[in-house]
Amino acid sequence: MNLDTNKKTPNGSNYLGLSFQMGILIFLCAFGGIKLDKIIGSKFIFTVLLSLLAVSFSLYYIVHKEIHKKKKDE
Repeated sequence: MNLDTNKKTPNGSNYLGLSFQMGILIFLCAFGGIKLDKIIGSKFIFTVLLSLLAVSFSLYYIVHKEIHKKKKDE
């Protein structure tokens, strides 16, 4: 029995939205990297770098958001 009615029960919609944001950011950075590689004439350097940068930024954003949400709930 849940006696604390002030806390919200977690649902998957928050994480679903974050996953779409993450996917779109990674797709756009990879697409931009492909275009930069074609312009400069390099072989997948910018595609890999921008994709890794997008993944690391996405993970940082998720962790940062969850930490602030946890502090706010306390």
